[in-house]
Amino acid sequence: MKKIGFILLILLACFTVAQFFGPDPENISGEKSHSRSKLLTNVPDHVENILRNSCFDCHSSQPDLSWFDRITPANYLVASHIREGREALDFSKWDSLPTPQQNAKLYYALNKVLAGEMPLPSYTLLHRDAELTTEEIRTLKTYINSLTPRKYAERETKTMENKPPEMLPPGKKDTGIAPSPNGINYVPGYRDWKVISTTDRFDNGSMRIIYANDIAVEAIRSGHTNPWPDGSIFAKTAWKQQPVKDGVVRTGDFIQVEFMIKDSRKYRDTKGWGWARWRGDNLAPYGENKNFAEECITCHRPVENSDYVFTTPLNPAIFTKPE
Repeated sequence: MKKIGFILLILLACFTVAQFFGPDPENISGEKSHSRSKLLTNVPDHVENILRNSCFDCHSSQPDLSWFDRITPANYLVASHIREGREALDFSKWDSLPTPQQNAKLYYALNKVLAGEMPLPSYTLLHRDAELTTEEIRTLKTYINSLTPRKYAERETKTMENKPPEMLPPGKKDTGIAPSPNGINYVPGYRDWKVISTTDRFDNGSMRIIYANDIAVEAIRSGHTNPWPDGSIFAKTAWKQQPVKDGVVRTGDFIQVEFMIKDSRKYRDTKGWGWARWRGDNLAPYGENKNFAEECITCHRPVENSDYVFTTPLNPAIFTKPE
């Protein structure tokens, strides 16, 4: 018994000494909730309060941590979560962002909530008050939907005869399209690929269709998507939304098509992916020079841990090979 007591005493001493050490205080310090200043100056208070309660601890410079979050070694894990959270989304920098980026950040945050990824289940396990209620989620969605209200058209304005090139039948040859500034050539055959997902970007009034080539589809089938294998290619087409009075949202004007091409060696300087984009009906290459890819990487950095890919297949079961 004396030996056990001695061991416990040693452990207690080590634990006590450890409390004098910890991560950079800048990572975990913050104002108490009663003195926190308003961060989202153009967001209604009731919406900010929801975000503050469930998001600000890891996604702002105003964390309001519990006593057990500050104990070593737990504070190292907390500091890591805060650092990663701020890199993905930092509400403290809200006022420095243009309005479209603010809307996109809220859209991204809401989709993480709807997917059950945020707040982190490991966080809400100990911080039960951070768990979002159904009513709070509904409030967030209603507010974000109000940022870009849909303007309904009386009828569809385009016919199949005057649809832009991207809507013409699969197999049409696209010729005379200039390469991207980083040397990547347009991929005309993507319309024959499998559609793996769609997105409703209600934050900017667009809708997206995401295609994947055979290598990417096989990776989905086998569950080897993080990282994606070399040779995987995604094509994402974007269209303006054209709602009509019956409530249906149709594709309007074509906006752009973007490609992500995986080659971990060839594109090692751009996170293993080749990035390219062509805009408008004439498919003009986007970017003044090859450095435009940094813009793409910055946008995709929040999903760095998913090999920089946002897209989750609508239903992986549909990609299984038939018996």
